[in-house]
Parts: sequence; structure tokens; C-alpha cells
Amino acid sequence: MQVLASKSKIYMVLEYVNGGELFDTISSKGRLSETQGRKIFQQLLDGVSYCHRKGVYHRDLKLENILIDANGNVKITDFGLSALPDHFRDDGLLHTTCGSPNYVAPEVLANRGYDGAASDIWSCGVILFVILTGSLPFDDRNLSVLYHKILKGEIHLPKWLSPGAKNLIRRILDPNPKSRITMASIKMDDWFRKDYHPVYLEDEEDTHMTNEALSFSMHEVPSYLEEKCSESPTTINAFQLIGMSSCLDLSGFFEKEDISERKVRFTTINHSTKEDILKRMEDVVTDMGFLVQKKQRRLKVMREEKGENGMATILSILAEVI
Repeated sequence: MQVLASKSKIYMVLEYVNGGELFDTISSKGRLSETQGRKIFQQLLDGVSYCHRKGVYHRDLKLENILIDANGNVKITDFGLSALPDHFRDDGLLHTTCGSPNYVAPEVLANRGYDGAASDIWSCGVILFVILTGSLPFDDRNLSVLYHKILKGEIHLPKWLSPGAKNLIRRILDPNPKSRITMASIKMDDWFRKDYHPVYLEDEEDTHMTNEALSFSMHEVPSYLEEKCSESPTTINAFQLIGMSSCLDLSGFFEKEDISERKVRFTTINHSTKEDILKRMEDVVTDMGFLVQKKQRRLKVMREEKGENGMATILSILAEVI
């Protein structure tokens, strides 16, 4: 996803998945064959298990949140209710009751704490049931009756389902989370493994810029704008100003925890020119033993030698608030 902003509008650019929701596929075409359903379920499990390895628990897996692209590839969406490691309480469990009624695990309804991985697996089992049968395993207009059915965990499997599919669904939709099949065991199941080609997802490699690139590699300014840019500091619109506010800083959602970085933002209302401000900053850091590189409104300083924690680098960017 990319986010762009003008002075009055915010634009979010998202991937277009033209196959639509899995819910629409089942609603229009009915149940899928075991071969088709297994392929979708295999991809779903690969995606969910990857999230679990990263400490992310979806908590709202359902047909409407599974998209299928033109090539039949699964895309998991809507992580609005997902839980992260710091959401667990001291007992190691999650306690927020959430999810869609027909897909929620019984232990979530019990309101005594639950394991995020086990509850996601339950939801995957409901999805598999719908894919292969065209109907929900637990359904009722009355929520109390629906929740009672889920807590009992009694399901009725069609006779025409293969024994392997029936066995796997029963093991996933086990109302006891402690005896419910685990993600690893699902991937060892004979029915699941048929024509299975695991997806090994690799994280994007961290990109470390060279010193030359760091001073200061931003998007290149078109030549017809260079003259204007060199004459005055970059202006900041309202959205950028909000993004610079520490109380609204969302970088923690996206930046890796092991990156040692501190950001300090400040404003000045004196009437000094940008040259005066940069000169004062340069004088201070030079006295501290830093090497200095300047480029228009940017000032980069760094120590010549590396310490035990790596090279200390400071990047200062001067901007005019409008």
C-alpha cells in the first residue's frame, strides 16, 4: 500500500484483486470441488501460518476477508481486529471477544482467554467447511442459539465428502482448543498434502544505503523544479505536519524493532534564515567531533569511526511550515 497526500486530500493506492471475495465466488458458483477447495485452503494456511510466525493473529478470518486474484491466488485482507504479541495478557492469552459470529471459535465466546493461533485455525476450519459444502457449519438467526451450537461443536458433514476431508474438518472444528489440531499437524495431514506446494515467504531484505547514497537519497527533483527548490526550504502541508506529530506517529507499526533510531522534531519561530539555522547546527556537531555533509536544506553528520553499536549518524531536514 502507498499513501499520497495533497493539501486537501489523502490517496491510498491498494493492490487491485480482480477475482473479488471468496464469499462472492461461493455465493455465485456454489461449493467448490475438493481439488479446487484444497488449493485455496493450502494457500490460506500458508498465509495464516506466516502471520502467526510473525506474531500476528488475524481474529476475523472469513470468506469476505479472503480475496482471489485472476490466477487463483489467495489474498488475506482486513487485519483491523488482528492481535500482536503485546496484546497478550500475563497469562499468555488474548481476552478481547471479537470476530464474525459464524466463524468465531468457542473459546473466544467462553470469555476466559484464548490462544490466537488456535482460534484462527478454527476460523480456517469454518472456511474449509463452506468451501467444500457451500453452507456454514454453524448458523442461526438467533445469536444465542448460534453461539450455543458453536460451543457444542456439533457438525453435520455431507456423505459425499471424502473421508480425508471429513476427518480434517472434524479435527479442526474441535471445540476444545487444547486437543484441536495445530497448524503444523494440518500441514502433515494426508488430505491437505495432496498436490501441496508450500509457499516459502521471504522477508524483504533490509536495504542499507551507502554513505554517498544517504547524502541524501530522496526522490530526484525534476530539473524544472530544481531552481525553485534551491531557493527555499520545502514546505509542509497539513497531512505531513500531522505525520510529524509524535502523538500521531504510526511508524511503530511498520518499522522493525531492532532498528536503533531516535527521532527528534522541533520548531523555531525566530526570524533566522535557513542558512543561519544550518550553520548553527553545523558548528555544534563539528565541536562534537562529527563529520558534516550539507546539501540544500539537509544536513548529515556522522562519526568517522564505528562504535560497538555501529556508526552514529544524524540526519537533519529543515522544512518551512505553512
